[in-house]
Amino acid sequence: MGRRWTTWTGIGLTALLILFLTLPVLLSIVAGLSVNYARGLSAGLTLTWVVQVWDLYADTILRSLIVAAATLVLTLLIGVPGAYALIRRGGRVARLVEEVVTLPVAIPGLALALGLIITYGGFGTFRQSTLFIAVGHVLFTLPFMLRAVMAVLETIDWRVLDEGAASLGAPAWRRFVDVILPNIREGILAGSLTVVTLSVGEFNLTWMMHTPMTKTLPVGLADAYASMRLEIASAYTLVFLVMIVPPLVGLQMVAGPRRERLGP
Repeated sequence: MGRRWTTWTGIGLTALLILFLTLPVLLSIVAGLSVNYARGLSAGLTLTWVVQVWDLYADTILRSLIVAAATLVLTLLIGVPGAYALIRRGGRVARLVEEVVTLPVAIPGLALALGLIITYGGFGTFRQSTLFIAVGHVLFTLPFMLRAVMAVLETIDWRVLDEGAASLGAPAWRRFVDVILPNIREGILAGSLTVVTLSVGEFNLTWMMHTPMTKTLPVGLADAYASMRLEIASAYTLVFLVMIVPPLVGLQMVAGPRRERLGP
């Protein structure tokens, strides 16, 4: 009886917490679909504001997807082999490199962006390109990919797997691609999920680095809230959710079968 009471209490507290966290998002969605939010739902629902947001900010939405995709590709190319190399190397040097790579997470986004502008601001074409934004996102998100992959590597006996493949004559690159990568898929997917989410939603660093021609979705969202009526700004939030939720669900679905196979 005591256990049942504790269980229902936990469920109730969890439900209240979920409601507390999701209610602002739900109300923002309602505002974006309302003819006039001040009058409430009695004024009716419309997609007019969503259409206006698409007309005004379609370029920022596409650019955010491009930046997130570029960031993901670069963090995969750098972070996955880098994590494996650090685990193989071990010792103080590996820990020092890991701390250096993780440093951008501890630095405020504005300060990190300022450092990039001071360093590379003289390269006009690069400074004004979308790639400049992507580089900033890579610096910010790389530690998350690195840690996700390293965490999985620390839970598997990668040394035995590597030595077994080596005994069969597989070269180093084949051992990494055919043996190590399949066994750290969970970490790669978790890191990818984090990288995409952070890149699409990153504001502080992007706001400092962007130019009028390289606005991303969060920067456009801030402009919409600052300069337009509530309904349009809320419709922008709705577009943001529609854009980010499907990729995240897709990544989770890809990871799902693997979790089931590893489960009891």
